This record gives sequence, C-alpha cells and structure tokens, in this order.
Amino acid sequence: MSNPFTTLALALALALPLSAATGSSHRAPAHPVNLNTASVTELMQLPRVGAKTAERIVAFLYQHGGFQRPEEHMNVKGIREKSYAKLKPYLNVGGTPRPNAATAKK
Repeated sequence: MSNPFTTLALALALALPLSAATGSSHRAPAHPVNLNTASVTELMQLPRVGAKTAERIVAFLYQHGGFQRPEEHMNVKGIREKSYAKLKPYLNVGGTPRPNAATAKK
C-alpha cells in the first residue's frame, strides 16, 4: 500500500509544470501592434497587458487623438518605464490615429 503523502507529493510535482505552462503568461504577438489602431482584444495579446490596461490605452487614444511616438505609451495610467521596456519590441504607431473626442464631434 502506498503512503498517501507520497501520492500527494507526486501528484503536485506532476501538476506544477502543467499549471505553469497553461498559466496567465502571454505569448508575444506575431507582428507589432499598432497603438493607434489596435482594439482592446489586440492590445491584450501584448505581454503583461490585461483588459483594464488595454481599455486605458484605447481611452487615451480617444482623449488625446493617438500616439505620435511609442514612448507616449508611458502616459497611460499603469504603464511606466519598466513595463514599456518589455512592450517596446511589440509596438508601433504607424497609420492614422483614431479621432479624439473633440474631433469626432465636428
């Protein structure tokens, strides 16, 4: 008869690598994400960007009319230099920015 503690330890040892592989870590996007045209869903594909941060990025676009440089991404609440450094390889600002709220009303 096997020891229940040994069985439990073995089950945990086998489960840990599986949970780490299927955890909340994001894969890098296949191509850079355009900050000026990306949807919330597209932004959530970036490493360490969840729903709230993605929503803040889109809200910033509407309030300010888009990003001229990728560094402006740090003006979004919750994104600082350290986070930006990890995201920088996956970002671009090409294309036409979304209109801001003032422009959209005209």
